[in-house]
Amino acid sequence: MFREMRRKKQILSEEEAIRILNKGTSGVLALSGDDGYPYALPISYVYADSRLYFHSAKTGHKIDAIQKCRKASFCVVEQDLVVPEKYTTFYRSVIAFGSIRILEKEAEIRRAIELLAVKYHPADTETGRKTVIQKDYDRLCMIEMSIEHLSGKEAVELVNEPPVSRS
Repeated sequence: MFREMRRKKQILSEEEAIRILNKGTSGVLALSGDDGYPYALPISYVYADSRLYFHSAKTGHKIDAIQKCRKASFCVVEQDLVVPEKYTTFYRSVIAFGSIRILEKEAEIRRAIELLAVKYHPADTETGRKTVIQKDYDRLCMIEMSIEHLSGKEAVELVNEPPVSRS
């Protein structure tokens, strides 16, 4: 169903792809938009248990697109170092494909927003997070993307180099 990558030696392991998802702070969510046009938007996210979670307003282009088509892809670029003298970039990135849905159950919504809050403000207290979440809760929509296929790739120049600290 999903295409195999042509350049096999540039494929990242699943563990490395997940590490990139956990480390990243934003990516590009691609949906099927109006009139057959792709709709790709930069968005913050959190990864947990083979799922990606996003927050949104309750209305708008993103919500309309999700309601029309549940298929989506999401891309995170960890590295994109331009190397002018070689006319290339040394990149490392991940693409996830899957089905996307708007969360409706209270427990799912609360869990997803809590995961997102902890990722972006890990030093906050549980009480602090709950206060902020509750303030905007009525306007909040949480979205879940279940990953069906995950692939990561890096520039051929990075394949044979010793790994740089990837914490």
